[in-house]
Amino acid sequence: MKAIQCSILFLLIGCPALFAQSVEGNIDNLPVKEYTLTLKEEMVNKAGTEVKGMTVNGTIPGPTLEFTEGEYAVIYVKNEMSVETSVHWHGILLPNFYDGVPYLTTPPIKPGTTFKYEFAIKQNGTYWYHSHTMLQEQSGVFGSIVIHPKEESFEYDKDLVLILSDWTNEKPMNVLRNLKRGNEWYQMKKGTSTPLNQVVARGAFGAQLDFWRQRMEGADIADIYYPAFLVNGKEIAEYPEFQPGEKVRLRIINGAASSQFWMTFGGQAPTMVSADGKDIVPVKRSKTFIAIAEAYDFIITIPENGKIELRSMAQDGSGNSLAYIGNGEILPAEILPRPDKIQMMQEMAKMKMKMGAHALKFQPGKDERFEMKEEYGMQMDDMKGMEVNGKMKMDHSNMKNDKMANDMKMDSTMTHMDHSKMENSDMKMDNKESNTMEGMDMFSEYNYDYLKSPEKTTYAKGTPVNEILLNLTGNMNRYIWSMNGVPLSETDKIKIKGNQVTRITLNNLTMMHHPMHLHGHFFRVINKNGEYSPLKHTVNVPPMEEITIEFYGDEYGDWFFHCHILYHMMGGMARVMSYDTPRDNRMEAYPVSKLIKETDLWYSWGMVDVASHMTGGTFMTSNIRNQFTLSAEYGWNENLEAEFTYERYLHDYLRVFGGVNVENEGANSLDEINTTAIAGVRYLTPYLFNLDVRMDSKLRPQISLSRAITIFPRTVLFGVYEYQADFGWVDELPLGDSFKKEVVWSAGIEYLLSRNFSIIGSYDNRFGAGGGLSARF
Repeated sequence: MKAIQCSILFLLIGCPALFAQSVEGNIDNLPVKEYTLTLKEEMVNKAGTEVKGMTVNGTIPGPTLEFTEGEYAVIYVKNEMSVETSVHWHGILLPNFYDGVPYLTTPPIKPGTTFKYEFAIKQNGTYWYHSHTMLQEQSGVFGSIVIHPKEESFEYDKDLVLILSDWTNEKPMNVLRNLKRGNEWYQMKKGTSTPLNQVVARGAFGAQLDFWRQRMEGADIADIYYPAFLVNGKEIAEYPEFQPGEKVRLRIINGAASSQFWMTFGGQAPTMVSADGKDIVPVKRSKTFIAIAEAYDFIITIPENGKIELRSMAQDGSGNSLAYIGNGEILPAEILPRPDKIQMMQEMAKMKMKMGAHALKFQPGKDERFEMKEEYGMQMDDMKGMEVNGKMKMDHSNMKNDKMANDMKMDSTMTHMDHSKMENSDMKMDNKESNTMEGMDMFSEYNYDYLKSPEKTTYAKGTPVNEILLNLTGNMNRYIWSMNGVPLSETDKIKIKGNQVTRITLNNLTMMHHPMHLHGHFFRVINKNGEYSPLKHTVNVPPMEEITIEFYGDEYGDWFFHCHILYHMMGGMARVMSYDTPRDNRMEAYPVSKLIKETDLWYSWGMVDVASHMTGGTFMTSNIRNQFTLSAEYGWNENLEAEFTYERYLHDYLRVFGGVNVENEGANSLDEINTTAIAGVRYLTPYLFNLDVRMDSKLRPQISLSRAITIFPRTVLFGVYEYQADFGWVDELPLGDSFKKEVVWSAGIEYLLSRNFSIIGSYDNRFGAGGGLSARF
């Protein structure tokens, strides 16, 4: 009876357990191809330093797995590491149980165990595999997949797989911990910070003020310092085995954890023939942006006397990797200029963007996505000079006003716009000759208009459409990333219905690019090619722009959807897309709550200052909503104060706190220690001042302001002002006094020697002037 019920249920919504078992067991006459991948923790030498990494079959990246469409893949993954692991088959269409997201679709692979993945190969193209456990991909658990078609669409002689990656000599969790504390060291280390002296020298102080007003330090491109960028595990890779006249299909994969690249080619422009494993209409491209987790195939012809240079520059210009294909004299690739972050700030200030959408909302359960989209981003009445000869130089990726989109009667393929409605739309235009808005060119190259499917990708007319808006939101100060202001740990699954089209608008309200990946699906990326819009599994959403994707629901189970910058995913920018079908019974012992909790871990850090006039220290531990802080300072005049607080973040900028304060009544005396309870609010104001307003158990109100500014490279100016009043509501005041006050202030300068150490000098009105060393841990 149970089997009959499940069969009926499958006809209606799909029965995953039986379906998965039938697919796995029904090989029929498919040829079986087996691989074994062994994961180990080993010492590896990258960027000239030997550190512990994670290897696949002893190498980083792991081996290329080759299949032919129509085969049956059987892959054994042996975990010889000390921690659990997983493998996700990125871009591969396969049974939900083998997708490889631990605790969501697939059991984690415990240390000392082997897991067997098996699935039919139903596609062809260039793909890759990687760990989906924490940040293991950053440590080296990734490799490529090549699936040959039954019949080739393009003519070429040989294949060459090139997998791009980034490398850090730090433990990845320490990298994330450093980001969580709001440290600017990585930008300083790679020379991409924008200290105040450079901003002023460029005449950009007004733009800087505009960013500070919106609680942002400045334009940002990439978060992390990497000592090396790699291609197939090397900073410089040589491939002299290819002979003149041979046509080589370059299968290029961005397997980086946090880096996007501009690729440039020497010699004649190569022909791009595939994107994310799907054929496209061939197009010549000497310069191409490749987002994290994307794959592009190019066909090149080896020149008669020379080798082609492929230069992959990190998006922020902080480094590159090089590959040489062929022999002889180098045919150099174009060297791109480093992005100008100060100019970006100036252009964005001219565009009057409202930035700083909350990454952590006051009411996470309240649906405010449309209000958020309306409030933040680029406002339509600021767009000028965008009409030329009666034609709009604009596409759906720049739409920031729902009323205008409705008035224009925009259809799903973006092929028609009703200009007769424009007079009454919210968009105000003038007749300037410029065909772009001032400042708009800074993101103009980040689009997919060059990708065209060779076949129509539209769905049958009349198919129901479910519209979903996801605003991409983030907070760089606390390194929290979310969608619609809600991180993964505070949200429910997004329900996906079968037999209908799900259309998702991805509206980026941050300064970062976000490569968004949907597991188990290919989606249409709506671009200027309309009905021939391309199919992809990963889409890059540029800052302050939006992109629309859509897919037909014909799967079952739960599928992960997330930003493929690993540190953003771990920071909360992820969702579970659910077909609301029964969970596979093999997952009963693996609660999905374990995966969700990984985005809300506790991170701890501290700091100790030792100077000639005082010493002090702070220790802090924090997750998304909660924070414990222990701080103390001791002056050499025997002035002591210590404080322990718990605080709760109500949203990004506001938190309430309570705790205990301990201090002596006067200098040069530790005999009279006074302990009070404290409670209050802390608020990050516009212009990035930290405001603390509190009351203690003696009913003494206190207010303080603090601020730190990077004035020169590696040089930070800081100051604190604190005012406390005592009206005698609890303790009696001296005769004749209506109140007494206490003012504490300090100011100083810090020079960062490294991520962990600084030289400091400061003046404190209690302790006097002095200097010393600051240590961070």
